[in-house]
Amino acid sequence: MEKIPMTPTGYNALEVELKQLKSVERPTIIKAVAEAREHGDLSENAEYHSAREKHSFIEGRIKELEGVLSLADVINPANLSGAIKFGAQVTLVDEDTDEEKTWQIVGEYEANVENGLLNIKSPIARALIGKEEGDSVEVRTPGGGKSYEILKIAFS
Repeated sequence: MEKIPMTPTGYNALEVELKQLKSVERPTIIKAVAEAREHGDLSENAEYHSAREKHSFIEGRIKELEGVLSLADVINPANLSGAIKFGAQVTLVDEDTDEEKTWQIVGEYEANVENGLLNIKSPIARALIGKEEGDSVEVRTPGGGKSYEILKIAFS
């Protein structure tokens, strides 16, 4: 099996979610299924079907998180330096609009563009890997081509 790179922060967030699902969500939904069963005819019991569906979702998410965490390769960016690689926090300027953006390159299970966490498999991250401060990067995205200049690279 292929290891899944992630930062310590991302790993901890998935562990917290797993613990929440196992210790709070799972017992709550099991209780809801049992209560819905007590209401009689299961074939026409919408509460029962809804609770079973939610239970199935929770169990699936627990299995997914356990699988991801077992394959996690936790990489601490604070131990890294040099050119852009996994864990780097990169400040770029769009060469067309002069808009500055800062992203951290992270694993796919912790990526969230709105929070500045860029999936390592994304077109922008792939174009940035191996580049240095001051380099210019051409990125082909589904929305068209973009040019960025790398202003700063930090590992923390």
